[in-house]
Amino acid sequence: MNGVAACAALIGFYRRAPALAALGATPQQGEGPFYPVNLPLDSDNDLVRVSGVAASAQGTVTHVLGRILDRLGRPISGARVEIWQCDAKGRYHHPGDRRGVSPDEAFQGFGATVTDGQGAYRFRTIRPVPYPRRTPHIHFAVLAPGYERFITQMYVAGEPDNARDRPLNSVRDRNIRARLIVALDPAPGIEDGALAGTFDIVL
Repeated sequence: MNGVAACAALIGFYRRAPALAALGATPQQGEGPFYPVNLPLDSDNDLVRVSGVAASAQGTVTHVLGRILDRLGRPISGARVEIWQCDAKGRYHHPGDRRGVSPDEAFQGFGATVTDGQGAYRFRTIRPVPYPRRTPHIHFAVLAPGYERFITQMYVAGEPDNARDRPLNSVRDRNIRARLIVALDPAPGIEDGALAGTFDIVL
């Protein structure tokens, strides 16, 4: 699929994605211990390919897209959206992660983008995987004009460890907790073999 067709498919997927059930604020979550000490030189919104590395990241390619909104449903343009997550081996690109497995150097581990005029963002990454004491998740930080830095985490629908994950279940109300959980579905119209999901963030 060429770049123009892929872009059109992404737009089509987003338009078919379900709207927010309510404009309640997205729950805040802790930053965790693995926010990068130094941001990588390659910090774009494609975490599957690293500049200067021939291989692609291990794992299932996953497109995460959504919008940054205020509580009245208005899009917030010009917001910087950051994500970071472990690689397919369960290892972060962080000196504090001393688990005995070498990191996947073909995985960027951190990415950033800026929302467009409709408040939209998108990332190409991998499906998150579990590691000891954590269910699969992706960390998000949003730096929007007029707002304090906002931190949350996105979780994957259907993961058995969701019921035992302490940060996720610190959100006691299950209806509010559901705002953090995203279905990742096959998305052949975007990229063969890839998944995609929509995660809107309401500040």
